[in-house]
Amino acid sequence: MIHLKSEEEIKKMRSASQIVVEALNTLKEMVGPGVSTWDLDRMAEEVAIRRGAKPAFKGYSDYPGSVCFAINSEVVHGIPSKKKILKEGDIVGIDFGVILDGFYGDSAITVPVGEISSLAHKLLQVTEESLLKGIQEASPDNGLFDVSRAIQSHVEEMGFSIVRSFVGHGIGKSLHEDPQVPNFVPGNTSRSNGIKLKPGMVIAIEPMVNVGNPDIKILSDGWTAVTVDGTLSAHFEHTVAVTDKGPVILTQ
Repeated sequence: MIHLKSEEEIKKMRSASQIVVEALNTLKEMVGPGVSTWDLDRMAEEVAIRRGAKPAFKGYSDYPGSVCFAINSEVVHGIPSKKKILKEGDIVGIDFGVILDGFYGDSAITVPVGEISSLAHKLLQVTEESLLKGIQEASPDNGLFDVSRAIQSHVEEMGFSIVRSFVGHGIGKSLHEDPQVPNFVPGNTSRSNGIKLKPGMVIAIEPMVNVGNPDIKILSDGWTAVTVDGTLSAHFEHTVAVTDKGPVILTQ
């Protein structure tokens, strides 16, 4: 069931989302060679608690950290560790969410560690562009798959592939709500626009883009998803409200 949010509820979600933004900006400044994902995780949790919020992911389905990391060929859900030390040339996905006053905010960025390759730079650029193109379609005049189609088209036109094993989601009083928000148009629905977007819907749009094969596998820790072919992957995400005036990025 899709839960439409009131203006007051969206305002609360914006407050939660702005804490996420503050944490991600703080972590982005911290990222550099020699920094561990454990250090970054502690800082994100500290920002959330200081602002009166709780990390959304910690304890969710027994996930042990506050942040989900993804280094290089990792796609999503890498567990924070003192042994995971960033080095020059890496790219690191940082996915963080909080709950505040009963409502969630969720966002992700992928950040370069020092100087990165031209391929990695292009991957980050295209992935973020695809997110913004998807957001542009999140208006009441459109269907859900208009968002999906915009993301998929841009990624594939630029020579990369969309991960299909994970999708975006509705968000509100729960971290994951209906509807699912695919970053691709599902098979046999190429001519469909999907469910109609309505004012009050709030969705987390989050393309995950690979340089090579779109397929992933899960490591033995039960969480970390990696590309099957070892190629680079990037991830960007925004929490977006559908309004009469068009899409509003709550994690701007």
